[in-house]
Amino acid sequence: MQVVTTPEELALLPSQQSRAVVMTMGALHAGHGSLMEVARREVGSEGLVLVTIFVNPLQFGANEDFDRYPRTIDADLDLCRSMGVDVVFVPEREAIYPDGVSVTVDPGPLGDILEGAERVGHFRGVLTVVAKLLNLTRANVAVFGEKDYQQLTLIAQMARDLVLPVRIVAGPTIRESDGLAMSSRNRFLSTEQRAAAAGVFRALNQAAHVAPQGPEAMRKAGLEELGDATVDYFTVTSTNLGPVIAGEQGRILVAVNIGDVRLIDNIAVAKVGS
Repeated sequence: MQVVTTPEELALLPSQQSRAVVMTMGALHAGHGSLMEVARREVGSEGLVLVTIFVNPLQFGANEDFDRYPRTIDADLDLCRSMGVDVVFVPEREAIYPDGVSVTVDPGPLGDILEGAERVGHFRGVLTVVAKLLNLTRANVAVFGEKDYQQLTLIAQMARDLVLPVRIVAGPTIRESDGLAMSSRNRFLSTEQRAAAAGVFRALNQAAHVAPQGPEAMRKAGLEELGDATVDYFTVTSTNLGPVIAGEQGRILVAVNIGDVRLIDNIAVAKVGS
């Protein structure tokens, strides 16, 4: 496995190979490992699997946890190695933003709802760094997890709208035994908070259970399961995050604060009633 830190080193990689990239901010876990497995399946044994590790300052708000975000580079590299990753790109900030930040990617209206409403400017930062890393890695395929469903949707839309030469592939959400979606921030939960966090997945399933009764019944069932938790949103949308359409597939999305840890999750619903 090769570890590179500069765009110049990336440019020396063989250009003829198919490439799949998994973009991360480090603090890797089995969920990230599953995305690496998807990447390998996409390009095969002859292709190149790249992982990027970069804590992107542009997607953090003024009062968010950029400085606190876990940085575990040695363990991260061990996981990448065990998953058969070919190249890990670990750039410094100056490599990604050599002249500071002037030109950014506007996520459009979809970037202003849900996570975008709670974290103003977040998706501008996400799409900007994704566009930069796609250009630097020259990947044919980019794999992103469904846990960050709004992010996945926006990245796929950016690739379509800007006619980027990359195929966006979704990887399934990987969960703990009690259903909690794996996240780098889970390590900040106390034992008591960790038990409460399992209620997020239960709430999603409760909402899905009453899907034939329509979105309002789903939202009520989910919020009842969450009890006194601080909920930023619990909503039912279409698969493209627009208004849900009765009789069609939908998505249930939730953001909850447990202590000072913010958790997001979502599940698909085969059919939403009216």
